[in-house]
Amino acid sequence: MTKSAETAYDLVVFGATSFVGQILTRYLLETYGVGQSVKWAIAGRSESKLNTLKGELGDKAKAVPVILADASDEDALKAMCEQTRVIISTVGPYALYGEPLVQACVQSGTDYCDLTGEVQWIGKMVQRYEEEAKASGARIVHCCGFDSIPSDMGVWFLQNQAEQTFGTTCRDVRMRVKTAKGEFSGGTVASLMNAVKEAAADPKLRKQMANPFSICPPEHRSKTRQPSLKGAEFDKTFNAWLAPFVMAAINTRVVHRSNALQNARYGKEFTYDEAMMTGRGTKGRLAAYAVTGGLGAFLMASAVKPTRWLVEKFVPKPGEGPSPEAQKAGFYDLRFVGRTEDGKTIITKVTGDRDPGYGSTGKMLGEAGMCLAFDIPADQPGGFWTPSSLLDGKLMERLTSKAGLTFEVLETR
Repeated sequence: MTKSAETAYDLVVFGATSFVGQILTRYLLETYGVGQSVKWAIAGRSESKLNTLKGELGDKAKAVPVILADASDEDALKAMCEQTRVIISTVGPYALYGEPLVQACVQSGTDYCDLTGEVQWIGKMVQRYEEEAKASGARIVHCCGFDSIPSDMGVWFLQNQAEQTFGTTCRDVRMRVKTAKGEFSGGTVASLMNAVKEAAADPKLRKQMANPFSICPPEHRSKTRQPSLKGAEFDKTFNAWLAPFVMAAINTRVVHRSNALQNARYGKEFTYDEAMMTGRGTKGRLAAYAVTGGLGAFLMASAVKPTRWLVEKFVPKPGEGPSPEAQKAGFYDLRFVGRTEDGKTIITKVTGDRDPGYGSTGKMLGEAGMCLAFDIPADQPGGFWTPSSLLDGKLMERLTSKAGLTFEVLETR
């Protein structure tokens, strides 16, 4: 803990009335209660919406404290930070609304986590505030949802197992989405479209976003060409066709930053990529081409104003999402293949018991916040961290015991 335990709250959920914020709030209420071992509050700009949320959560939620703060009100954000040790933010797109809160946390030494997947915004925040965060002691941890905890912690787990089994880490790791059931969140789509819009208008930003080390410290680079799946391809390891995975653009950057922050533990020439399996045979091949074409069409249409409105008409809006029943019916199964420099192989598996973008993300985000509040030593320095580089095994224990994730070794050879 960097701040005094005498603060009113251990953590505050900022943006509690957003769709993921509501899932997160319900999770904290059901898992930790109110005013018991964890002191927590909800925050947002609308008192009426916050009180409506409490009413929807039932009698137990009556005792949940409410803090009023707008994402653009610096004084209110500062006052909120002074009351808590950790803030969990669900207010996105972060590139549009997130910077004032990050700044307030950095200046006040308040720990912070969110679920952003906006790599261009993360780069700006690191550049603008990392030195100040190191000075104040604020630990800032972006990407604590489906992007990018399963990928980041999945690689961390695989590398730990490789060290135990082979005595060395894997130089190359590939993640494959074997299967997943769930809907894209409206917030994720809005963030992705905003990133595409920004990149279309700025050639310098396009170049930066194409760099797999864009959020790594400047000195952390590799001479080895990084793999990046652009179209349909056959994977011999799993005997299945592959298509590009939309979250790879953020997940790969987070994994490389984790490697850098752990003093290149995975190796200076470490390579990593992600893709999704579409099946075997002709059916799998056709599906791979269909996914590739659909993703390309979405990105192209999102990049220019004349067609962007058409995309916006058919995609979910921020604040929209599936029913609780649909969230519970969702799941995901990710496979990781790691290879050491001398040719040894390890295959691992990461699963989640809810839909990726909502149910599972809400639980992962909540446990990341709890980990920041209770598990990180006081002398752990401030700065901009990743889930695995700061929260490591302590978060792993929380994810498996409370958040419905599993981590398993399938094969070594």
